[in-house]
Amino acid sequence: MTTKTTGRARAAGAALLLGVLLAGCGLPAAGQPPAPAAPPAPAVQTGTAAPPPVTVRPTAAAVSYPADGGNRWYGAAGETPAPGGTGRLRRYRVAVERDIRGIPVAEFAGEVTRTLNDPRGWTAGGALRLRRVGWGQPADFTIYLVTPGTRDELCGDVPDGYTSCRNGGRVVLNVARWVKGVPRYGASLASYRQYMVNHEVGHRLGMGHERCPGRGRPAPVMQQQTLGLHGCTANAWPYLDGKRYTGPSGAYDDAIPLRERGRTG
Repeated sequence: MTTKTTGRARAAGAALLLGVLLAGCGLPAAGQPPAPAAPPAPAVQTGTAAPPPVTVRPTAAAVSYPADGGNRWYGAAGETPAPGGTGRLRRYRVAVERDIRGIPVAEFAGEVTRTLNDPRGWTAGGALRLRRVGWGQPADFTIYLVTPGTRDELCGDVPDGYTSCRNGGRVVLNVARWVKGVPRYGASLASYRQYMVNHEVGHRLGMGHERCPGRGRPAPVMQQQTLGLHGCTANAWPYLDGKRYTGPSGAYDDAIPLRERGRTG
């Protein structure tokens, strides 16, 4: 900030006063969690503010993560205000693994919540409400953004380091997919992220895998679009034109690409 003055003495005095006020005031970068300490046991840090209405995403080059994280978390604050509606309420928490740099937990939580609150999302039918609560509050499930190695730990399935998953009350999103998307998806990275959230949360809501209903049609959100579209076009949403959109039950025997390594910013 600059201040216009009319005399040299006044300018010098203002500069001196400003220097005194700023001395020792180490302000963290906006939206960045403080650097984690090194506690002897897993720990979490709760976010201190609701995510801003407008999010500035980091460039891919600014994001870094190791192949295997430490399974420690930054936990997001609850959303404010709480969503309305009269359907059954399901509460969820959001966390980012501490080893992931360049994706603040408030930013990630804001993207997740905007997706789940979208009028094309799982709440569109009116029978369900989804609300993000704070890290220390009771929840029906937790959405994690994790390193590829921690993905394998939390998913408890065949370790691949590439996909995301749902395991019990854990909705596990692989940061490598969040940052890179997948080849030949045919839609923006933002759309793929919305698909990631809706697909894995759909599993937590009891939905199974579905197949492409016909060449050239949108893929059902419960199709494994990460591994292939099989003639369908990319689609991130469970509701299209106000109606629940589905495909035939089942999955494809698609090959899983090589596991992901870490990424340096």
